[in-house]
Amino acid sequence: MRSIVMGAGLLLSLSTPAWADRVAPLTDPVTLKACGECHMAFQPDFLPARSWARMMDSLDNHFGESAAMAPDKVAHIRKVLEDGAADRVGGKVAGRFLRWVAPDGTPQRITENPAFLRKHDFPAREWARADVKSKSNCPACHKRAERGDYEED
Repeated sequence: MRSIVMGAGLLLSLSTPAWADRVAPLTDPVTLKACGECHMAFQPDFLPARSWARMMDSLDNHFGESAAMAPDKVAHIRKVLEDGAADRVGGKVAGRFLRWVAPDGTPQRITENPAFLRKHDFPAREWARADVKSKSNCPACHKRAERGDYEED
């Protein structure tokens, strides 16, 4: 009986809003270091695999900057991102993001996804704050974002 009660408690805790905005943390040290040199290394759950593939194919112009790196490192990071992509792992957050992606779409900016925009409908002055600076600076408002926790702080 105790295991049934514990199991039910776990099920309830996983279905509460506290888990609604959490994704698997990105833990690969190569990806964390390479991507984290310029910005938070985003969890792959936010884009489909084809988007990550396109991004890795265009590192010479990564949002206006060169993020070119050795081919073996590109291959490693591509595998990490594609294996953990929203359309490969599923999950609540991934499902919310994928719902708005065209079947053949390859979005590149997580911050342009309607699911993101709906949750982040703030006045321009909020995005202009010195501690925020851009919509892609998730840790400014979500202190545990790098661990995959996007609950409101």
